Amino acid sequence: MVVLSNPGIEQLSCVGNCKPTTLFSGIPIIDLSKPDSKHLLVKACEEFGFFKVVNHEVPMKFISRLESQALNFFSLPLSEKEKAGPPNPFGYGNKSIGPNGDVGWVEYLLFTINQESISQRLLPVFGHNPNEFRSALNDYISAVKKMACEILEMMADGLIIQPRNVFSKLLMDEQSDSVFRLNHYPPCTGPGIQTLNSNNMIGFGEHTDPQIISVLRSNNTSGLQISLGDGNWISVPPDQNSFFINVGDSLQVMTNGRFKSVRHRVLANSMKSRVSMIYFGGPPLSEKIAPLPPLMKGEEESLYKEFTWFEYKRSAYNSRLADNRLVLFQKIAAS
Repeated sequence: MVVLSNPGIEQLSCVGNCKPTTLFSGIPIIDLSKPDSKHLLVKACEEFGFFKVVNHEVPMKFISRLESQALNFFSLPLSEKEKAGPPNPFGYGNKSIGPNGDVGWVEYLLFTINQESISQRLLPVFGHNPNEFRSALNDYISAVKKMACEILEMMADGLIIQPRNVFSKLLMDEQSDSVFRLNHYPPCTGPGIQTLNSNNMIGFGEHTDPQIISVLRSNNTSGLQISLGDGNWISVPPDQNSFFINVGDSLQVMTNGRFKSVRHRVLANSMKSRVSMIYFGGPPLSEKIAPLPPLMKGEEESLYKEFTWFEYKRSAYNSRLADNRLVLFQKIAAS
C-alpha cells in the first residue's frame, strides 16, 4: 500500500489491484439528431447500459462556465473548502465516499436539484460573487435535465411503450429526488502509479448508480472505466464535448432486466486532474419501482419485488460501493 499526499486531498491510500486495460472503441455513440437514434438507444442499453451522445444541444457555454466555477472552488485551500462540509450527505467531501468505509482519490461537491435547498454554507465559499456559481449550476442542470428527459422519451419510443413520458415524468415531477455531483480527481503521482499496467489509485470505486439515469460530462482526462458482462474492465476515451449516459438500477428494474445498470469506476490520472459533472435523475421518494406491464412478455414474471425509491435509496446508502444492491430486491425463483 502506498500512502500519498496532495495539497487538496491528504493521506489517501492506494487501493485496488487493477489489471491493465485498453481504450475501447466499441462504445455506442448516439447522434440525438438522427431519426434512428431511438432504436440505437435501446440496443445500447441492452448490451452495455452505457453510451455516448453527440449533437445533444446543451450549450457549450453552460458546460465551460460551470467547469470554470468548479475549478475555482477545488483550487481553494483545503481549509476553505472544508467550510462547505462535511457532507451530510450534501456538501463538500474528500477521501471518504459515503458512510461505510469507501475511500478514493477524489474530492467532491454534492447537491440536491432542489434549488432552494442548495446549502447557504456553500455559497460564501465561492468568493465575492457566489450567485455566479448558483447561476452556472442552474443553467447547466436545467439543460442537462431537459436532455435526459428527451433521451428517456426516445427510449420509450424505441421500446414501443406509452405514454412516451413513462420514464421522463419521474424526473420532471416536482418531488423528483435527483442529485448533482461535481468530482475532482487531482493528479496522482507516486510509486507504482505511473501507468495502467501496475497498481492504480482508485479515484472512485466500482459501483452502479441506483437512480434511473445518470448524465456524465468530464474534461479531456482519462480515468473512466466500465465493466463488460464478462467481468473485464474497459477504459472509456475521454470526450469533453459529449455526454456519457449510464443506465441506473431503477431503470433496470423498470425494464425487468432488459436494460442493464452499468458497473463503472474511475482511476486517478498520474499526469492531469479530472473534473466530472454528473446529473443523477431520480424518481420521487414515494414512487413505486417495479417492471412496467407493457414490457412483460406473455407469462413472463417480474424479476424484482416492488419497492419504493425511498426504500431502495436507504438500502443503497447503507451498503458499500461495490455491493450488488439489487440482489436484495430480486425475487427468488421457486425450486
